[in-house]
Amino acid sequence: MNQNLKLADIVAVGFMLFAFFLGAGNIIFPPIAGQLAGENLMPAMLGFLLTAVGLPLVTVIALAFAGGSWQHMTKDLPKAVATLITVLIFIIIGPAFAAPRTGLVAYEMAFRPFLADAQQFHLTLFSILFFCVAMFFAWSQGKLIDIIGKFLTPALFLGLIVLAFAVFVDPQGEMISAQGDYALQPFTTGFLEGYNTMDTFGALMFGMLIVDAIRSKGVTDTTATKKYLVSAAVIAAAGLAFVYVSLFYLGATSAAVAAGADNGGAILSLYVQALFGPYGQIVLSVIVLLACLTTAIGLISACADYFSSLTSITYKKWVVINGIACAVVANVGLSQLIALSVPVLFALYPVAIALVALAFVRPFLANPKTASRVVVAVALLFALIDAAKVAGVDVSVFEILPLFSVGMGWLLPTALAITAGLFIGRTAGAQEPKQMV
Repeated sequence: MNQNLKLADIVAVGFMLFAFFLGAGNIIFPPIAGQLAGENLMPAMLGFLLTAVGLPLVTVIALAFAGGSWQHMTKDLPKAVATLITVLIFIIIGPAFAAPRTGLVAYEMAFRPFLADAQQFHLTLFSILFFCVAMFFAWSQGKLIDIIGKFLTPALFLGLIVLAFAVFVDPQGEMISAQGDYALQPFTTGFLEGYNTMDTFGALMFGMLIVDAIRSKGVTDTTATKKYLVSAAVIAAAGLAFVYVSLFYLGATSAAVAAGADNGGAILSLYVQALFGPYGQIVLSVIVLLACLTTAIGLISACADYFSSLTSITYKKWVVINGIACAVVANVGLSQLIALSVPVLFALYPVAIALVALAFVRPFLANPKTASRVVVAVALLFALIDAAKVAGVDVSVFEILPLFSVGMGWLLPTALAITAGLFIGRTAGAQEPKQMV
C-alpha cells in the first residue's frame, strides 16, 4: 500500500490542524495582551508564543513519538488516574469551557454588533444555530480533512492575511507604556496568558484527529504517520505564529482607537472598523465566524471520538450530546466562562506539560513507570496550589517556592522530579523495557 501523501494532502492536513487550533481564545487574548504590553511588546509576545505556539507544537510531536494516541502518553500511569485526567481535559476543552467559548465569541464579535438592542434570546438562538452547524460538519468524521483543510481554512487564512497586511501597513496608533504586570514581568505574564488559548490541551485531542485523518488517506505505517503528523504540526504552528504576531502588533498600536476596551474582542472590533470603515465589521465577522466554527467542529468531533471509545454510545450520538451541552453552556456569558476556567487551567496545564516532557525523556528514565507517576503527582500537587491562589485562596505560606509569585510554583518541583527520575531506581527499572513490550 502507498504510504506517501501528496503535497496538497500534507498542506491540507496542516491547514486542518491550524484551523482546529485557531478559535475563540486565539483571537480575543492577543489584542488585549498587546495593548497592555505596549512598549514591552517583544518579551510579552515571546512568552505568549512559547505557551500558545511552542507547547502545542511540542505536544503534537510528543504525541507522534509516543505512538499517536493519548493512551500511549499515559501508559505508565494507573489506568483509573489516566482516564480521570483524560476525561477532565476533554470536558474542559470540550463542553465545559473551550467549545462553548467559540459560540460566545462568534456571537459577541460577529453577530451582536449588527443588533440594535441585543437580548438574551438572541444569544440563545445564535448558539443553537451555531452548534447545529458545527454538529452537521462533525457528523461526517471521515470527511473532516476535506471539509476543514481544503475549504474552510483557506477562506479563513485569506481573511487573516488581509487583516495582517492592513495592520502592518497602516497601524492605527503608537505603542504606549506597558501596564500592570506587563510593566514588571512582561515575558512571564505573556507566558501565563498563553494558557488561556487552551491549545496544549487541544493539541492532545487534535493530534489524534490528525492521526485518524492521515490513516483515512491510506497511510498505516507508524513511521510515515509520525512524519506527516509532525509536518502538520509545523504548518499549524507557523500559521498560529503569523496570526499571533499580527494580533499582538494590532493590540500594541490600538490605544488611539480602542482606549479603555476591557477585552481583546472589543479592541479587535474597534481596530478593524478604523482600518476598513463601515465594512470593517463584515470583514471581522467572516474571520471570527470561520475561526470559531472550525474550532468548534474539531472540539466536538474530538470529544465525541474519545467518549465513544470509552462508552457504548456511538460517535454520532456523542456529537449530538456535546453539541447540545455546548449550546447550553454558551448561554452562561463570556466573562463568567473565562473567570471559571482560569483556576481549572492552572490546575491541569502543568500536568499536561509534565506528560509531554515525559514522552521525550521516558527512554532515559531509570524506572519509567514509577518516575512518571511521581512526576505527574508532583506537577498536580503544586499546580493545585497555584490554582488555589488564582481562585483567591490564601496560600501565602508557599511564597518561598521559586516562581510562585508569578503562578508557576509547579515548575521547579516538577523539573526536579524529572531529574531525579533519570537516576533513582536504576536497578528496579532494569527490567521495565521488557515488561512494556
